[in-house]
Amino acid sequence: MTDAPLPDPEFLLKDDAATAALGAFLAPRLAAGDCLLLEGPIGAGKSHLARALIRERLGRFEDIPSPTFTLVQTYDAGDVEIWHADLYRLTHPDEVLELGLEDAFSKAICLVEWPDRLGAHLPQGALRLRLAVDGDGRRVAISGGRADLRAAIAGFAP
Repeated sequence: MTDAPLPDPEFLLKDDAATAALGAFLAPRLAAGDCLLLEGPIGAGKSHLARALIRERLGRFEDIPSPTFTLVQTYDAGDVEIWHADLYRLTHPDEVLELGLEDAFSKAICLVEWPDRLGAHLPQGALRLRLAVDGDGRRVAISGGRADLRAAIAGFAP
């Protein structure tokens, strides 16, 4: 007898603090080679979640600017490098190659906003977080990624 696969977690984050709590919850559970694809419209909380995750992983408060104009910001978290990419301004998927993201996908923790811009360069096994505005909160649906990571997220209490 085999275990049935767990359903993909989906829940409501009631406010910005709950969104930040999800980022902090994810931070210690990620390892080199993990990629989070952060989907959702402008204002859905993608950058807010990424900032909270990065700060938690760094273990200190630090200014975490949005990579909207730089496209990629990198952080040394001691045991692993974190790449935070905002691909909104890309006009063609091959521009991803110029950013060095494909190499980072295998050796760093990568947080990618607007992953639809990756085209054929979408990393295998990435964890997908779809954020949507829901009143004052955010609805998040999670799919893909490692089974152990999805199981841990299913236990997250927003």
